[in-house]
Amino acid sequence: MTKPKVIMHNSITLDGSFRDIEVDMELHYGTASSFGEDIHLVGANTAKIGIEMFGGLPPEEDDDLRKQERDEANPIWAIVDSKGILKGSLHVFRRFEMCRDVVVLVSASTPKDYLEYLKDRDYDFIVTGEKHADLKEALELLADRYEAETVMVDSGSSLNGALLEQGLMDEISLILLPLLTGGETESLFANIGKMKHIELELLKCEKLEKGYLWLVYGVKRSSNK
Repeated sequence: MTKPKVIMHNSITLDGSFRDIEVDMELHYGTASSFGEDIHLVGANTAKIGIEMFGGLPPEEDDDLRKQERDEANPIWAIVDSKGILKGSLHVFRRFEMCRDVVVLVSASTPKDYLEYLKDRDYDFIVTGEKHADLKEALELLADRYEAETVMVDSGSSLNGALLEQGLMDEISLILLPLLTGGETESLFANIGKMKHIELELLKCEKLEKGYLWLVYGVKRSSNK
C-alpha cells in the first residue's frame, strides 16, 4: 500500500503560539482548500478543544446516528482516538457541512465500549497498533479504503510531532499572524522526540491580507545531530 501525501496546516503567531489566538478562519481554511485534501486528520485532544471553543457539546439527535448524504468532494475527517476521548461527541463533526463523514483511528487497546459506540452510530474505524494507532499503517489504509491522495493535518504538537518523528510528514503550511503573544507558549513542534533538526525547503512565501504571511515548506530530511 502507498502512503498519501501528508501536509500539516496551522495558524501561528510570530513567536510560535497556536493556542488561545483569534484565527482568521476564512484565511485559514481558504488557503487550506488549495491542497485539495481527501482526508482531514485531527487528534482527539485538538478535536475536544475545538468543541469547547465553538459553543460546547450539543445533545445528540436521531439524524446523528447515521451517515449523512454529503458531496463526495468533501474530505473525510479522520480522528486519531485510541483512548475513546470523543465518546458521545463525534456527532459535532458529522454535522459539519464540509465533512463527508468521520472515520476514527483506534488501536488494539481501545476500550470496547467506545468501539460499540462507533458501531451503533455507523462510524467507520480503522484498528492499527497495540497501545496507540500505528500512523503509517493507518495512513496507508485510509489511502486504500477512500482512494485518498492528500491528507491535511489540522492538529496540535502531539500528532504533528509523531508524524514528523516517524518521517510521515511531507509538507508544512503555516499562516503567520502579525502578532506576538509573549510569555510561555506551547510550540507547535514541541513533541518531535529525539529528532534535533528537521531540514526544510521553502516552497511558498505569499503575503496575504491584513499583514498575514503564508509559508509552505517541504520536509527534506531529519538529523539527530
